[in-house]
Amino acid sequence: MAITVSKAEIKRKDGVVILPLKEYQKLLQHAVPEYYLTGKAARDLDKLVASGLREHQEGKTRKIRSLADLD
Repeated sequence: MAITVSKAEIKRKDGVVILPLKEYQKLLQHAVPEYYLTGKAARDLDKLVASGLREHQEGKTRKIRSLADLD
């Protein structure tokens, strides 16, 4: 399999990177940091999510198009 890329295109795009698909997927997985909460912080977040879901089921939430709609 051959890949042809012109020098002009490489210069215009500031370079090219070629990676095997598995390495690319691995890179994507580690691009966003993962946070794991424990203890009180985890319990507090669980309560907040449960409360939000309950309010949504009860119809107490509303749809907004942007954060400006919150005012």
